Amino acid sequence: MSDPNPSPTVDYGRNTNRADVLIIGAGISGMTTAIDMIRKGNGRNFIIVEKGNQVGGTWNDQRYPGCCCDVWSHLYSLSFEPNPSWTREYPGQEEILDYLVDLAHKYQLYRHIRFNSSVEEARWDETSYTWKTKIARRGSKDSEFGEDYTVTSDFLVSGVGQLNVPKYPDIQGVDSFSGKLMHSARWDWDYDLRDKKIGIIGNGATAAQIIPEIAKVCKSLTVFQRTPNWVIPRDDKPITPMRQAVYKYVPFARRRYRAGLMDFRESFFEVVFDVKSPVHEFMMSASKSHMESQLPGEKYAKLREQLQPHYAVGCKRVIITDDYFPVFTKPNVLLETTPIQEITPNGVKVEGGKDHDFDLLVLATGFKTTQFMYPIKIYGLSGKSIEDIWSSGASAYLGMTVPTLPNFSMLYGPNTNLGHNSIILMIEAQSLYINTLISKVKAAKNSGRKLRIEPKSQVVEKYNSEIQTRLAKSAFADPNCNSWYKNEEGLITNNWADAVIPYQKRTSSINWDDYEISGSGAEVVKAEGTTKWARVIEETQVSNTAILVGLLTTAGAVAAGTLYRNSIRAMLRT
Repeated sequence: MSDPNPSPTVDYGRNTNRADVLIIGAGISGMTTAIDMIRKGNGRNFIIVEKGNQVGGTWNDQRYPGCCCDVWSHLYSLSFEPNPSWTREYPGQEEILDYLVDLAHKYQLYRHIRFNSSVEEARWDETSYTWKTKIARRGSKDSEFGEDYTVTSDFLVSGVGQLNVPKYPDIQGVDSFSGKLMHSARWDWDYDLRDKKIGIIGNGATAAQIIPEIAKVCKSLTVFQRTPNWVIPRDDKPITPMRQAVYKYVPFARRRYRAGLMDFRESFFEVVFDVKSPVHEFMMSASKSHMESQLPGEKYAKLREQLQPHYAVGCKRVIITDDYFPVFTKPNVLLETTPIQEITPNGVKVEGGKDHDFDLLVLATGFKTTQFMYPIKIYGLSGKSIEDIWSSGASAYLGMTVPTLPNFSMLYGPNTNLGHNSIILMIEAQSLYINTLISKVKAAKNSGRKLRIEPKSQVVEKYNSEIQTRLAKSAFADPNCNSWYKNEEGLITNNWADAVIPYQKRTSSINWDDYEISGSGAEVVKAEGTTKWARVIEETQVSNTAILVGLLTTAGAVAAGTLYRNSIRAMLRT
């Protein structure tokens, strides 16, 4: 964006700190919200602040060896921006990042993004009905213009998500290690792994991707396992150029394929919410068979015992991989299941006194997932902080809006994570919902009025009680395992309590009675009663059989028509 005037006159961009909407984070959530503002007529008067140096969020931050997605590529893209050119069934980090960078260029988002900028705090100003957000400049050159500044916005959107701030293990001596220490989410590619003695703490989804890769080059690798995981086959393979061409030039084929992937993933919802269901039994059987085929016979009996989980499938994140189990057959790889006692200057000491010495210690210990918005300070009505609001655990209406935080929404917030399907399906639904809220605030402002929207406390409490009741009966609540889905008190703060489609339906309308609406523009919104919009339909609408019958009927009609025309021509010739 350019402005020919000597003093900036534009109402958005790098030269102004006033915007209709401030979006925190340039990952998938923040980008989708911004793109929907453009697509849905909410304009371009928005600013995006991003702590990192590029768009992509977690896909820009996480660059560890083997980093890839555990959702099929054709389901891990926006419905309105399909990518027919995915090269693999499961996309790698670099290919996902390329897709997101392309989206940012297509919708010209870079002109709105301020990189190397972190939000320190946001305060609601009741006088002006605006958010005042303090932003710190992290880039060395940018900070020469000033260490921080404040953006004023009519609406505030958080797109920071759940996989944002690395979590370091609470193990005695973690800071005493004299070798190389790195968190998996902050991988140092300048460090040479060849011929190094490496220890990795953690054996979740990230570790399962790292371990097979670094085992190929290191001198030795010790994997510290606290709890084993359920592992199922991945069956990843390249998507041939022919299939890519079909998906590009025959869009129906691509849409049909995506719908089939959606249907398949939705069918596994019962794995988590009915531990006695045939699907749950099938998943357990598939995992056990997978392990037995890759670690066969008496030789690996002890390994199978060590790697076999004893809790319900879905309590922890299910790992999808074909190369995790085989790595433990390598002579340079050791599985250590004895609990860690402490980290020493030379390595790790386990209970019983055994020492493991390392050159490199990798912490694949995840993120601070239950501390939503951390470390950002948010202050709403009467200066009430988000820490006070969430003193008993994070919660939000539909995972998006919070009482006493007016004109504020979040994506991938409390109880919106999925254990069975693509999170992008949820993010798209949330973006449409949030853009509807934004449109009301903008309309009021454009007519010279003020508008304040926040969910009613009793509505949020009823909603949260409903989903927690459901979650308490799910595999997520299994007391035999701990996971990043729960906070320290055991409350499930991260995961959604149903399949994707019910969430999409529930978030395709707003009943304004669920909200406290005030300001001079309130009556206009209240009068609407309920605002509805079309949800994004991803699932199969017509069966393959019906399509086949339709094609056969069409072919028959064409053939009959051809025969009829030929017979008429023959009669005329005679």
